[in-house]
Amino acid sequence: MFGKRHAASMINRSAENEKDRRRFLRAAGMTGLGAVGAGALGGLAAPAAAAPRSRAASAEEAAAEVSDSAVLNFALNLEYLEAEFYLYATTGQGLPDSLTSGTGTPGGVTGGRAVRFTSRAARQYAQEIASDEKAHVEFLRTALGGAAVSRPAIDLQSSFTAAAQAAGIVKPGSSFDAFACEENFLLAAYLFEDVGVTAYKGAAPLITNKTYLDAAAGILAAEAYHAGNIRSALYEHKGGLLGLGLLGRDLKEASVKLSDARDSLDGTTDIDQGVVDGDGRANIVPTDASGITFSRSPGQVLNVVYLTNQSATSGGFFPSGVNGDVNASDDNS
Repeated sequence: MFGKRHAASMINRSAENEKDRRRFLRAAGMTGLGAVGAGALGGLAAPAAAAPRSRAASAEEAAAEVSDSAVLNFALNLEYLEAEFYLYATTGQGLPDSLTSGTGTPGGVTGGRAVRFTSRAARQYAQEIASDEKAHVEFLRTALGGAAVSRPAIDLQSSFTAAAQAAGIVKPGSSFDAFACEENFLLAAYLFEDVGVTAYKGAAPLITNKTYLDAAAGILAAEAYHAGNIRSALYEHKGGLLGLGLLGRDLKEASVKLSDARDSLDGTTDIDQGVVDGDGRANIVPTDASGITFSRSPGQVLNVVYLTNQSATSGGFFPSGVNGDVNASDDNS
């Protein structure tokens, strides 16, 4: 599909340190680019070795030092999380083993089961998004080849409870089961979707390869559609009763509480909004004053999914951390 010169150029541009160069060469051999060989790469100057970096280094520093493959692997961790959540909710089963292997420390999934949807629309929304998220995992794994990270340990049980308690939508000491009913599922999906949109927007400037950037932009657009879908479903939800164990008047109010909780983790800047504004009007598309959607740096994204405002390499939905070189949350304490 690619000529030797183009393939060599792609590997060179996508590998900014020696470790990632080796990873991409191994991936090339597994994805049809093995013909590149040493001869085609002989004229490529080896980059200077990256300075040693502690695992607790900030995600921004990590992204600046490592290759496009590291940025895509960071995204793959998030896609594993979303795919597992939606697949369990719609089918009662997660990703097949063939889509979970790779480099790094593999892990299983705690929690998750099929949701008993009460509305045909919500069930179909969830099924469509589940299909998209699985496709995202497949696509990123194919693009990364042998450099793809494995699925890390994922918690779909206690992590949701911690988030719901922090937001004040369940009583202290009470649990929040994201799969217990349609209402709980919608709030749990909302917790993920806005983070996914801001994550891809924040990661876009870190990608140098135009082919990969185009792919990331396409996934960003899909995630934005998903987020708008879930936000609309929350806004349009009928009835005064919330899901099992929830506090408050309606799902719109709960979305604002979850938004505030997310925003308390990622720094002092207000980059999160609920599905209604301060006057109770619909706010389906969260944007700044210029109508532009918000961004989160990789470190800020990890603050949210690790459920901490401190520098960490594990926690929350990823109890053992994410796999790959971009793995540390910011210190916003």
